[in-house]
Amino acid sequence: QDVTTEWLACQRNWMYLQPIFDSDDINRQLPAEGKRFSGVDRSWRKTIDRVNVSPSIIQFCDDEDLLKLFTKSNEELERVQKNLAEHLETKRAAFARFYFLSNDELISILSQTKDPAAVQPHLRKCFEAVNKITMQGDDNEMTEMISAEKEAVTFVEPLTPKGSVEFWMGDIERMMQRSVRNRIELALSDYRAPNQARGGFCLKWEGMVVLAVTGAYWTSEVEEALKDGHQGVRQYYDKQLEQLKELSKLVRTKLTALQSLTMAALIVMEVHARDVVEKLIQVGIERATDFEWVSQLRYYWEEASSDYGSHNLLARMVQCTFPYGYEYLGNSSRLVVTPLTDKCYMTLMGALHMHLGGAPAGPAGTGKTESVKDLAKALAKQCVVFN
Repeated sequence: QDVTTEWLACQRNWMYLQPIFDSDDINRQLPAEGKRFSGVDRSWRKTIDRVNVSPSIIQFCDDEDLLKLFTKSNEELERVQKNLAEHLETKRAAFARFYFLSNDELISILSQTKDPAAVQPHLRKCFEAVNKITMQGDDNEMTEMISAEKEAVTFVEPLTPKGSVEFWMGDIERMMQRSVRNRIELALSDYRAPNQARGGFCLKWEGMVVLAVTGAYWTSEVEEALKDGHQGVRQYYDKQLEQLKELSKLVRTKLTALQSLTMAALIVMEVHARDVVEKLIQVGIERATDFEWVSQLRYYWEEASSDYGSHNLLARMVQCTFPYGYEYLGNSSRLVVTPLTDKCYMTLMGALHMHLGGAPAGPAGTGKTESVKDLAKALAKQCVVFN
């Protein structure tokens, strides 16, 4: 019985490690473990050959040397597994998003480092909405990222995957953020361009860029209107109604699937923006410092130096200022914001501001997870859901 117990344990470990160490890349990264495994592999194969010759289990297992062999093999395989786990930990430390992948998925990536295209199936687990990256030529030059909805964003400059996978995955992350920031910066200028119709602007740019830019201009226009007091806010409210009418007419024209998604998300946000301004009128707000206004999620394009430029988009809510994350979100739908959602956002933003966590509580199916996911979209941050 001791022999069969050790035998089954050895077989289980061998079956797990054998396809891993079949990869040349893994053997090159872990030469000592590769040698250790190949020694166990040879003795395992010899034992199986002997079993084929004498398949009687009782006679075959009545062997003290066989017990010692399996015990030693198990010790070696456990050491190999321990060192393999440590190796994976170093890879995760170099590119933190690997922590969201299982060991098997990470090994699958590391075992194909010579072929960057083999990483494509795992991109969605590392990046919020990057479904695919366009690779060209023998160097696999990366030129654009494509979402699940087939929306494409061109990189600021082409990226060539060189060296270890964890390093060029980090390069993809930085290039994604640089490219999204660049698109927002260009769109902010384009929004104010002469002869630029608002509807035309919304159909021309990527979904998340349209939401970020219209959000930033809504903030600045409301604050400008507040300088003229109650009358200014009422005039801006009428302007908002006109803008919503324009969007409703635009929706009835012939749009592509991507443009329809952008318009659906934009109208949800614009209706909430209209409700906010309506509330300001009802309460009689006349200053940009009043709580009813500062308690809203507002966007500002300001001088705030980062790795990507001197000016950046900031999200503000009450006393919290949070840098926009520039995580590419694809062309995704947005949650209808209710007063309760606003309170939830305010609490979570306060928690983030103080480097704390939040714990939405309530019955199942009431939208706790969706609210947190939508706040992540509002801040352009990756959101990972664990069950």
